[in-house]
Amino acid sequence: MSEAHRPTLALTLGDPSGIGGELAAKLLASGEPQRLADILVIASREELDRAAGQAGVELDVADAPDDSRPGRAVLRDPGRPGPLPTVTGRVDVECGAWTKAALEFAVRLAEAGEIDGICFMPLNKAALHEAGMHAEDELRWFADLMKYTGPTSEINVLPQLWTSRITSHIPMADVADRITAARVTEIVVMFEEMLRDSGIAAPRVGVAALNPHNGENGIFGRHEIDEIAPGVAAARAKGIDVQGPFSADTIFLKGRDGVFDGIVTMYHDQGQIAMKLLGFDGGVTIQGGLPVPVTTPAHGTAFEIVGKGVADTNSASNAFEIAATIASRRLARA
Repeated sequence: MSEAHRPTLALTLGDPSGIGGELAAKLLASGEPQRLADILVIASREELDRAAGQAGVELDVADAPDDSRPGRAVLRDPGRPGPLPTVTGRVDVECGAWTKAALEFAVRLAEAGEIDGICFMPLNKAALHEAGMHAEDELRWFADLMKYTGPTSEINVLPQLWTSRITSHIPMADVADRITAARVTEIVVMFEEMLRDSGIAAPRVGVAALNPHNGENGIFGRHEIDEIAPGVAAARAKGIDVQGPFSADTIFLKGRDGVFDGIVTMYHDQGQIAMKLLGFDGGVTIQGGLPVPVTTPAHGTAFEIVGKGVADTNSASNAFEIAATIASRRLARA
Protein backbone atom coordinates (compact mmCIF):
# COMPACT_ATOMS: atom_id res chain seq x y z
CA MET A 1 0.00 0.00 0.00
CA SER A 2 1.60 3.30 -1.08
CA GLU A 3 1.86 6.14 1.43
CA ALA A 4 -0.19 8.31 -0.91
CA HIS A 5 -3.10 5.91 -0.62
CA ARG A 6 -2.63 4.96 3.03
CA PRO A 7 -6.03 5.41 4.69
CA THR A 8 -6.92 6.61 8.16
CA LEU A 9 -9.46 4.41 9.95
CA ALA A 10 -11.45 4.85 13.13
CA LEU A 11 -11.45 1.80 15.40
CA THR A 12 -14.17 1.62 18.06
CA LEU A 13 -14.17 -0.89 20.91
CA GLY A 14 -17.81 -1.95 20.67
CA ASP A 15 -20.14 -2.70 23.57
CA PRO A 16 -18.22 -2.43 26.89
CA SER A 17 -20.19 -5.42 28.16
CA GLY A 18 -18.83 -7.73 25.44
CA ILE A 19 -15.55 -8.90 23.95
CA GLY A 20 -15.00 -5.87 21.69
CA GLY A 21 -12.40 -4.24 23.89
CA GLU A 22 -10.40 -7.45 24.15
CA LEU A 23 -10.50 -7.89 20.38
CA ALA A 24 -9.41 -4.32 19.68
CA ALA A 25 -6.56 -4.55 22.18
CA LYS A 26 -5.29 -7.82 20.72
CA LEU A 27 -5.45 -6.35 17.20
CA LEU A 28 -3.50 -3.25 18.18
CA ALA A 29 -0.93 -5.28 20.10
CA SER A 30 -0.31 -7.45 17.01
CA GLY A 31 0.82 -4.44 14.97
CA GLU A 32 -0.97 -5.67 11.84
CA PRO A 33 -3.60 -2.89 11.64
CA GLN A 34 -0.86 -0.25 11.89
CA ARG A 35 0.74 -1.78 8.81
CA LEU A 36 -2.45 -1.18 6.81
CA ALA A 37 -3.65 2.21 7.99
CA ASP A 38 -3.25 5.14 10.33
CA ILE A 39 -5.58 4.48 13.24
CA LEU A 40 -7.70 6.67 15.48
CA VAL A 41 -8.82 4.58 18.46
CA ILE A 42 -12.19 5.97 19.54
CA ALA A 43 -12.12 5.40 23.28
CA SER A 44 -11.28 6.94 26.62
CA ARG A 45 -7.91 6.12 28.14
CA GLU A 46 -9.68 4.22 30.93
CA GLU A 47 -11.62 2.16 28.41
CA LEU A 48 -8.50 1.32 26.42
CA ASP A 49 -6.53 0.40 29.55
CA ARG A 50 -9.31 -1.91 30.68
CA ALA A 51 -9.37 -3.54 27.23
CA ALA A 52 -5.61 -4.12 27.40
CA GLY A 53 -6.06 -5.76 30.79
CA GLN A 54 -8.81 -8.03 29.46
CA ALA A 55 -6.58 -9.04 26.56
CA GLY A 56 -3.46 -9.42 28.68
CA VAL A 57 -1.41 -7.14 26.41
CA GLU A 58 0.48 -3.86 26.60
CA LEU A 59 -0.54 -1.16 24.13
CA ASP A 60 1.43 1.65 22.56
CA VAL A 61 -1.29 4.17 21.68
CA ALA A 62 -0.49 7.88 21.72
CA ASP A 63 -2.71 10.57 23.24
CA ALA A 64 -1.78 12.85 20.32
CA PRO A 65 -0.13 12.36 16.91
CA ASP A 66 3.51 11.45 17.34
CA ASP A 67 5.67 12.97 14.58
CA SER A 68 8.67 10.97 15.74
CA ARG A 69 6.85 7.67 15.30
CA PRO A 70 4.65 7.75 12.19
CA GLY A 71 2.05 5.02 12.03
CA ARG A 72 1.51 4.91 15.80
CA ALA A 73 -2.18 4.55 16.71
CA VAL A 74 -3.69 7.67 18.29
CA LEU A 75 -6.38 7.82 20.97
CA ARG A 76 -9.42 10.04 20.31
CA ASP A 77 -11.69 10.32 23.32
CA PRO A 78 -15.27 11.00 22.16
CA GLY A 79 -15.96 12.73 25.48
CA ARG A 80 -18.91 10.63 26.58
CA PRO A 81 -20.77 11.78 29.69
CA GLY A 82 -20.66 9.62 32.78
CA PRO A 83 -18.27 6.90 33.91
CA LEU A 84 -17.23 3.84 31.92
CA PRO A 85 -19.93 1.19 32.49
CA THR A 86 -18.75 -1.68 34.66
CA VAL A 87 -21.43 -4.18 33.63
CA THR A 88 -20.11 -7.17 31.66
CA GLY A 89 -21.75 -10.15 30.04
CA ARG A 90 -25.29 -8.82 29.65
CA VAL A 91 -27.45 -6.27 27.85
CA ASP A 92 -27.21 -2.86 29.48
CA VAL A 93 -28.60 0.50 28.37
CA GLU A 94 -25.54 2.42 29.60
CA CYS A 95 -23.31 0.16 27.52
CA GLY A 96 -25.57 0.79 24.55
CA ALA A 97 -25.29 4.56 25.05
CA TRP A 98 -21.49 4.27 25.35
CA THR A 99 -21.33 2.30 22.09
CA LYS A 100 -23.69 4.65 20.28
CA ALA A 101 -21.71 7.75 21.28
CA ALA A 102 -18.45 6.26 19.94
CA LEU A 103 -20.04 5.40 16.60
CA GLU A 104 -21.62 8.85 16.30
CA PHE A 105 -18.21 10.41 16.97
CA ALA A 106 -16.61 8.23 14.28
CA VAL A 107 -19.27 9.28 11.76
CA ARG A 108 -18.56 12.95 12.55
CA LEU A 109 -14.88 12.33 11.88
CA ALA A 110 -15.80 10.77 8.52
CA GLU A 111 -17.99 13.74 7.63
CA ALA A 112 -15.13 16.10 8.51
CA GLY A 113 -12.77 14.17 6.23
CA GLU A 114 -10.50 13.11 9.12
CA ILE A 115 -10.96 9.38 8.45
CA ASP A 116 -11.50 7.22 5.39
CA GLY A 117 -13.35 4.32 7.03
CA ILE A 118 -14.66 2.81 10.25
CA CYS A 119 -14.08 -0.62 11.80
CA PHE A 120 -16.22 -1.22 14.87
CA MET A 121 -15.98 -4.10 17.29
CA PRO A 122 -19.16 -6.06 18.12
CA LEU A 123 -22.17 -4.12 19.34
CA ASN A 124 -25.39 -5.34 20.95
CA LYS A 125 -28.53 -4.40 19.03
CA ALA A 126 -30.82 -4.68 22.07
CA ALA A 127 -28.60 -2.35 24.13
CA LEU A 128 -28.40 0.14 21.25
CA HIS A 129 -32.17 0.17 20.86
CA GLU A 130 -32.58 0.75 24.59
CA ALA A 131 -30.15 3.66 24.22
CA GLY A 132 -32.19 5.28 21.45
CA MET A 133 -31.10 3.74 18.15
CA HIS A 134 -34.52 3.16 16.61
CA ALA A 135 -33.64 2.47 12.96
CA GLU A 136 -34.44 -0.99 11.61
CA ASP A 137 -30.74 -1.89 11.82
CA GLU A 138 -27.33 -0.26 12.19
CA LEU A 139 -26.91 0.09 8.40
CA ARG A 140 -30.01 2.28 8.15
CA TRP A 141 -28.85 4.15 11.26
CA PHE A 142 -25.43 4.85 9.72
CA ALA A 143 -27.06 6.00 6.49
CA ASP A 144 -29.38 8.36 8.39
CA LEU A 145 -26.45 9.78 10.39
CA MET A 146 -24.50 10.36 7.17
CA LYS A 147 -27.58 11.78 5.45
CA TYR A 148 -27.01 9.22 2.70
CA THR A 149 -30.01 8.26 0.58
CA GLY A 150 -28.37 6.03 -2.06
CA PRO A 151 -28.65 2.23 -2.28
CA THR A 152 -27.41 0.30 0.75
CA SER A 153 -27.32 -3.35 1.68
CA GLU A 154 -25.58 -5.34 4.37
CA ILE A 155 -22.78 -7.42 2.88
CA ASN A 156 -21.53 -10.59 4.51
CA VAL A 157 -18.06 -11.87 3.73
CA LEU A 158 -16.27 -15.16 4.06
CA PRO A 159 -12.76 -15.54 2.63
CA GLN A 160 -14.19 -17.50 -0.33
CA LEU A 161 -17.53 -15.77 -0.93
CA TRP A 162 -19.43 -12.49 -0.47
CA THR A 163 -23.20 -12.04 -0.20
CA SER A 164 -25.53 -9.08 -0.35
CA ARG A 165 -29.31 -8.96 -0.19
CA ILE A 166 -32.33 -7.13 -1.55
CA THR A 167 -34.15 -6.96 1.79
CA SER A 168 -32.68 -7.30 5.25
CA HIS A 169 -34.07 -6.76 8.75
CA ILE A 170 -37.79 -6.70 7.95
CA PRO A 171 -40.67 -9.14 8.59
CA MET A 172 -40.95 -12.00 6.12
CA ALA A 173 -44.49 -10.83 5.33
CA ASP A 174 -43.03 -7.65 3.82
CA VAL A 175 -40.28 -9.23 1.72
CA ALA A 176 -42.13 -9.89 -1.54
CA ASP A 177 -43.39 -6.32 -1.89
CA ARG A 178 -39.85 -4.93 -1.50
CA ILE A 179 -38.42 -6.93 -4.41
CA THR A 180 -38.49 -4.83 -7.57
CA ALA A 181 -36.45 -4.83 -10.76
CA ALA A 182 -35.01 -1.41 -9.88
CA ARG A 183 -33.96 -2.58 -6.43
CA VAL A 184 -32.31 -5.71 -7.86
CA THR A 185 -30.35 -3.61 -10.34
CA GLU A 186 -29.15 -1.03 -7.83
CA ILE A 187 -28.03 -3.65 -5.33
CA VAL A 188 -26.16 -5.66 -7.98
CA VAL A 189 -24.41 -2.48 -9.17
CA MET A 190 -23.48 -1.43 -5.62
CA PHE A 191 -22.36 -4.96 -4.72
CA GLU A 192 -20.16 -5.33 -7.80
CA GLU A 193 -18.46 -2.02 -7.02
CA MET A 194 -17.74 -3.18 -3.44
CA LEU A 195 -16.28 -6.42 -4.80
CA ARG A 196 -14.00 -4.41 -7.10
CA ASP A 197 -12.96 -2.14 -4.24
CA SER A 198 -11.99 -5.23 -2.26
CA GLY A 199 -9.48 -6.14 -4.97
CA ILE A 200 -11.45 -8.53 -7.21
CA ALA A 201 -10.67 -7.27 -10.71
CA ALA A 202 -13.59 -8.87 -12.56
CA PRO A 203 -16.33 -9.91 -10.09
CA ARG A 204 -18.77 -12.64 -11.02
CA VAL A 205 -22.16 -12.17 -9.38
CA GLY A 206 -25.04 -14.64 -9.04
CA VAL A 207 -28.59 -13.73 -8.05
CA ALA A 208 -30.92 -16.00 -6.10
CA ALA A 209 -34.60 -16.55 -6.79
CA LEU A 210 -37.31 -15.80 -4.25
CA ASN A 211 -39.74 -18.63 -4.86
CA PRO A 212 -39.21 -22.43 -4.68
CA HIS A 213 -37.67 -23.99 -7.79
CA ASN A 214 -36.95 -20.54 -9.24
CA GLY A 215 -40.70 -19.96 -9.51
CA GLU A 216 -41.15 -22.95 -11.85
CA ASN A 217 -41.95 -20.68 -14.82
CA GLY A 218 -44.54 -18.76 -12.84
CA ILE A 219 -46.33 -21.71 -11.24
CA PHE A 220 -44.97 -20.85 -7.79
CA GLY A 221 -44.89 -17.08 -8.24
CA ARG A 222 -43.87 -14.50 -10.83
CA HIS A 223 -41.20 -12.47 -9.01
CA GLU A 224 -38.46 -14.23 -10.97
CA ILE A 225 -40.11 -13.37 -14.30
CA ASP A 226 -41.46 -9.90 -13.54
CA GLU A 227 -38.83 -8.40 -11.24
CA ILE A 228 -35.65 -10.38 -10.63
CA ALA A 229 -34.75 -11.38 -14.20
CA PRO A 230 -35.38 -7.86 -15.59
CA GLY A 231 -33.30 -6.39 -12.76
CA VAL A 232 -30.44 -8.76 -13.57
CA ALA A 233 -30.71 -7.94 -17.27
CA ALA A 234 -30.51 -4.20 -16.56
CA ALA A 235 -27.39 -4.72 -14.44
CA ARG A 236 -25.82 -6.85 -17.16
CA ALA A 237 -26.51 -4.05 -19.65
CA LYS A 238 -24.28 -1.85 -17.46
CA GLY A 239 -21.37 -4.22 -18.12
CA ILE A 240 -21.62 -6.31 -14.96
CA ASP A 241 -20.90 -10.04 -15.10
CA VAL A 242 -24.11 -11.14 -13.37
CA GLN A 243 -26.28 -14.22 -13.85
CA GLY A 244 -29.60 -15.34 -12.44
CA PRO A 245 -31.99 -15.86 -10.94
CA PHE A 246 -31.00 -19.34 -9.74
CA SER A 247 -32.96 -21.50 -7.36
CA ALA A 248 -31.96 -20.57 -3.81
CA ASP A 249 -31.41 -24.20 -2.84
CA THR A 250 -28.62 -24.64 -5.41
CA ILE A 251 -26.98 -21.25 -5.94
CA PHE A 252 -24.71 -21.60 -2.92
CA LEU A 253 -23.30 -24.80 -4.35
CA LYS A 254 -22.09 -22.65 -7.25
CA GLY A 255 -20.66 -20.18 -4.79
CA ARG A 256 -18.90 -22.92 -2.85
CA ASP A 257 -17.42 -24.26 -6.08
CA GLY A 258 -16.05 -20.88 -7.15
CA VAL A 259 -18.50 -20.09 -9.95
CA PHE A 260 -19.36 -16.76 -8.31
CA ASP A 261 -17.41 -14.27 -6.21
CA GLY A 262 -20.61 -12.91 -4.73
CA ILE A 263 -24.28 -13.86 -4.44
CA VAL A 264 -27.25 -11.52 -4.07
CA THR A 265 -30.09 -13.03 -2.04
CA MET A 266 -33.65 -11.84 -1.59
CA TYR A 267 -33.92 -11.82 2.21
CA HIS A 268 -31.82 -12.12 5.36
CA ASP A 269 -31.88 -15.82 6.24
CA GLN A 270 -31.74 -16.98 2.62
CA GLY A 271 -28.10 -15.96 2.59
CA GLN A 272 -27.16 -16.05 6.26
CA ILE A 273 -28.03 -19.71 6.82
CA ALA A 274 -25.96 -20.74 3.82
CA MET A 275 -23.01 -18.53 4.76
CA LYS A 276 -22.89 -19.76 8.35
CA LEU A 277 -22.96 -23.35 7.14
CA LEU A 278 -20.14 -22.61 4.70
CA GLY A 279 -18.04 -21.19 7.51
CA PHE A 280 -18.59 -18.93 10.50
CA ASP A 281 -14.99 -18.28 11.54
CA GLY A 282 -13.42 -15.25 9.94
CA GLY A 283 -16.71 -13.74 8.76
CA VAL A 284 -17.10 -9.99 8.25
CA THR A 285 -20.11 -7.71 7.89
CA ILE A 286 -19.86 -4.60 5.70
CA GLN A 287 -22.40 -1.79 5.84
CA GLY A 288 -22.53 -1.73 2.05
CA GLY A 289 -23.08 1.36 -0.08
CA LEU A 290 -22.17 4.04 2.47
CA PRO A 291 -19.86 6.95 1.55
CA VAL A 292 -17.01 5.37 3.55
CA PRO A 293 -16.39 1.67 4.26
CA VAL A 294 -17.82 0.53 7.59
CA THR A 295 -16.98 -3.01 8.72
CA THR A 296 -17.33 -5.23 11.78
CA PRO A 297 -16.76 -8.86 12.75
CA ALA A 298 -19.73 -11.00 11.75
CA HIS A 299 -20.07 -12.47 15.25
CA GLY A 300 -21.62 -10.79 18.27
CA THR A 301 -20.57 -9.63 21.72
CA ALA A 302 -20.04 -13.21 23.01
CA PHE A 303 -21.17 -12.46 26.56
CA GLU A 304 -20.38 -16.03 27.61
CA ILE A 305 -16.60 -15.57 27.23
CA VAL A 306 -16.17 -11.98 28.42
CA GLY A 307 -13.16 -11.61 30.72
CA LYS A 308 -11.70 -15.01 29.91
CA GLY A 309 -9.09 -13.68 27.47
CA VAL A 310 -9.96 -16.29 24.84
CA ALA A 311 -11.70 -14.14 22.19
CA ASP A 312 -10.43 -14.98 18.69
CA THR A 313 -9.40 -12.03 16.51
CA ASN A 314 -9.76 -13.72 13.11
CA SER A 315 -13.00 -11.97 12.13
CA ALA A 316 -11.90 -8.67 13.67
CA SER A 317 -8.62 -8.77 11.78
CA ASN A 318 -10.42 -9.54 8.51
CA ALA A 319 -12.88 -6.71 9.14
CA PHE A 320 -10.09 -4.19 9.64
CA GLU A 321 -8.19 -5.41 6.58
CA ILE A 322 -11.28 -5.17 4.34
CA ALA A 323 -12.03 -1.63 5.55
CA ALA A 324 -8.42 -0.60 4.94
CA THR A 325 -8.32 -2.19 1.48
CA ILE A 326 -11.56 -0.58 0.31
CA ALA A 327 -10.55 2.81 1.72
CA SER A 328 -7.12 2.63 0.11
CA ARG A 329 -8.50 1.69 -3.32
CA ARG A 330 -11.04 4.50 -3.14
CA LEU A 331 -8.28 6.97 -2.29
CA ALA A 332 -6.29 5.68 -5.26
CA ARG A 333 -9.31 6.03 -7.56
CA ALA A 334 -9.99 9.54 -6.32
